[in-house]
Amino acid sequence: MYLPEHFVEARDEELLRTIAAYPFGALVLRGPNGLDANHVPFLIDEAKGRPTRLLAHVARANPMWQESTDADEALVIFRADDAYVSPNWYPSKHQFHRQVPTWNYRVVHVHGKLHIHDDERFVRGVVARLTRIHEAKTGAPQPWKMTDSSAEYIDQMLSNIVGIEIEITKMVGKWKLSQNKDEQDRMNAARELRGRGKEAISGAMLDTLRESHT
Repeated sequence: MYLPEHFVEARDEELLRTIAAYPFGALVLRGPNGLDANHVPFLIDEAKGRPTRLLAHVARANPMWQESTDADEALVIFRADDAYVSPNWYPSKHQFHRQVPTWNYRVVHVHGKLHIHDDERFVRGVVARLTRIHEAKTGAPQPWKMTDSSAEYIDQMLSNIVGIEIEITKMVGKWKLSQNKDEQDRMNAARELRGRGKEAISGAMLDTLRESHT
């Protein structure tokens, strides 16, 4: 990934927070037929004494888990908010007419080693944790839980999936948020985006402005 210095986000805690907020990742592997990408929700697993991991599961019918070997190199791409930015939103454009369109975005690339877990206990644990995390976000007074279904049905569903683990070796973050523009241009572009309902990326742009003053 092309990464100019002014767009680098290197804080692990911020990268992990972003993954947690946007957990639907693209898992890229090199298989027997070349590069392959699978799109799955991940959860972060942190524990003392071992590397931070990403956990997920794929369908048993998906050939990726059989075509992979232990410790294969993997890349997982997480994309947060993004938005088109018009030159008209930069006050300097109207003064000097030297701006062009761009696209602002935040992405995290996770590099790591792939491990396959074809065992019921691992898969059950991953599904239970994913369910608790995302059911809590629905705001339902009675979130769905695995015990709402019969044990036989859940066992059958779990037998149709395989667990995957990404042992993280490196994380790379790119926050392209107009940091290469002057403060007035950045501020006004953020306001324009907020007015168009792009509150997440607008807030991220304003955060980088505040951080530049600390």
